[in-house]
Amino acid sequence: MYLYWIISYIVGTFLTAWWVGKWKNTDLRQARSGNLGARNAGAVLGKSAFFLTFFGDALKGAIMIYIGIYYNFSFVIIGTGGLFVILGHLFPFWLKFKGGKGIATFIGVALAFNHLLFGIMAIFFIVLIGILRSATLSMVLAFLAYAFICWTNSAFYSAWPLTIAIIIILIRHRLDIKQSWDEIWWRR
Repeated sequence: MYLYWIISYIVGTFLTAWWVGKWKNTDLRQARSGNLGARNAGAVLGKSAFFLTFFGDALKGAIMIYIGIYYNFSFVIIGTGGLFVILGHLFPFWLKFKGGKGIATFIGVALAFNHLLFGIMAIFFIVLIGILRSATLSMVLAFLAYAFICWTNSAFYSAWPLTIAIIIILIRHRLDIKQSWDEIWWRR
């Protein structure tokens, strides 16, 4: 169990944006937001870098969940493994604990962990983006819906470690959230 969590963290520290940047001779930590995530990779290096980074970061999250399922760990242990892979992405030890913001990794973890719960979150996101016209705020509210369902529906309670990840991810996105809120407010 502890080894699974340690490996999950270490796998999480594999930041796809860092490797994509190396491939393109660009240090994404020095460009635009300085974030090692899909959004910054896409803004600096183009759509292919965005999709490659998003896919790589989501894949590492899904892989760690499937490894936990393969070894027949309890869902709480697997959910905690998902939390650790996300923490590795957010705070990679080899990059002075400055990584990405965790959205793609969380999506990979959530999709692999519970398809139904992920589907509910995805529906929330799709409906909200149609109303709000803001991917950031729609994702925030979809994540909050995910956390709310985890805590209020006993069928999904084993996903509670992922609610900790949601809180940390939202804190990491606080400036993006404020900017998106201001944009919506001024559109009125």
